[in-house]
Amino acid sequence: MTENLPETADKLAALRAATPARIFLPRTGVALTTQTNLQFQLDHAEARDAVLERLDVETLIEALRARGVETLRVHSAAEDRRTYLLRPDLGRALDEASRLRLARSAGDYDIVFVIADGLSARAVSSHAIVLLDEALPAFRRASWKIAPIVAVEQGRVAIGDEIGEILGAKLVALLIGERPGLSSPDSLGVYLTFAPRVGRTDAERNCLSNIRLQGMSYSQGAQSLFHLCSAARRKKLTGVDLKDETPRLNPVAR
Repeated sequence: MTENLPETADKLAALRAATPARIFLPRTGVALTTQTNLQFQLDHAEARDAVLERLDVETLIEALRARGVETLRVHSAAEDRRTYLLRPDLGRALDEASRLRLARSAGDYDIVFVIADGLSARAVSSHAIVLLDEALPAFRRASWKIAPIVAVEQGRVAIGDEIGEILGAKLVALLIGERPGLSSPDSLGVYLTFAPRVGRTDAERNCLSNIRLQGMSYSQGAQSLFHLCSAARRKKLTGVDLKDETPRLNPVAR
């Protein structure tokens, strides 16, 4: 390795600037530098914190209702965070009280937006409302019948299937905090499922991933969300047979 040569150093610097991944890390002898080790420990701690943080559902619902958006609060069958992490199956199902609550709001809806804490409440707190602010006007202009937004505590992706089925929605768009990485503790994902019902598989979903300031921009996420939902309604499907053909916007805003 000739990293000390100016030409090589310039090339490595360009590569490092192109990705948050840990590549060509600086060393002192055979060991990583102290600064590199400390940064790793910080990023690892932030990822762990993101998994354990609790979503402030009250603040989330207040923000939605301040925008005139009807919101329902429900809970998965995982009663607490520890259970949620140890029993993924319980995070995919509603508790009985939530099923009854949703049944009272059942109707004939084109789409239901679900917000779930997932594995990063931080992602939901930081990005979910902003993304919906960008996306909902397009659905309203197109006269979509939108169900009350559902906020889920201790929820995983598949819980959207049960929610959509109970409410009678033709399509569910579930906004969820994704599994944190060492460079992205606040990544928001959106999972789309047409004709939601219990038992749907991941192959029957589409996903928009890494919506955050350093990833997919809110504008691009909102545009892709509307285009995918429109295509799903037209083709009556989601999943591997539905491709995201949304025009790409300019590079993400920082």
